[in-house]
This record gives sequence, C-alpha cells and structure tokens, in this order.
Amino acid sequence: MPGHTENTITVDAPLQLVWDMTNDVASWPELFSEYAEVEVLDRQGHTVRFRLTMKPDENGKVWSWVSERTADPVTRTVDAHRVETGPFEYMRIHWDYEETPEGVRMRWVQDFAMKPQAPVDDAGMAERINRNTPVEMDRIRKIVEAAAGNH
Repeated sequence: MPGHTENTITVDAPLQLVWDMTNDVASWPELFSEYAEVEVLDRQGHTVRFRLTMKPDENGKVWSWVSERTADPVTRTVDAHRVETGPFEYMRIHWDYEETPEGVRMRWVQDFAMKPQAPVDDAGMAERINRNTPVEMDRIRKIVEAAAGNH
C-alpha cells in the first residue's frame, strides 16, 4: 500500500498573504528549517520547476531533487510532483487553502511510494513526514502571522 499523509494548520493571516508567502518557492529556505537552497530552473505561468536542496540529515547526507509545482490562484490549490524522484517511486503533493473564521486552513497531502532500495519503506517515510510536517507548518504559521502583524 503506497504512502499517504495529510497535515493541516490554521494561519491567522489574510489568505493572499498566506498564499503569496507559502508559494514563493525562492523564499523556502527562510520559511522551512530543513531547506538549505532553492534554485528556480524554469517558470511558465503558474508552474515552476526548481531544485530543492535540504540541510544535511542526521547522518550528514544532503538530499537534493527537482520538483515541479503548479499553483492555481483561482481555486487556491497547488499540485506538485518530484521530477527527480530519488528514493521515491513517485511523490505527489497537493496543497489547498481555505478561509475559515479562525484564519486560513492550509492542508498538505502527500501520496508516494518508496523504491525497494530506499533507506525507509512507505510506512517509515509516512511516519517521518507526519513527525516533521507539523513542526515545519508551525514554523511557517509563526513567520506568516508575524508578517501579518498578528503575533
């Protein structure tokens, strides 16, 4: 059974600000604690292809890959996939944003399968994503809320 994760957070900031800040791929090293560098390779309309390089992991390994994201500002959704899959058979990511009375609900869904030779299996990667994503989402929430002057 392939891996699937779903994580959600509510950000107390205007929808346009949440959208703009979280979809500015070039700024991700400031938003995400785990990303060291982003290199934008191509941009066509609302689609961006980029190389993402992580900070060294607990074993000192640096992971890097190319992804492609298409943001739809009308539906407030983003669909992405890894072009260079690395240890994944595939990785598909869907983000959506919804205004609520408490703020903007931001949801990240990841569907993936690991290659047999990957350092972790599907369940192990799902556990790792579900442990790390809430930490990253909370960091992003704090940065966006501070930019909005709300915290």
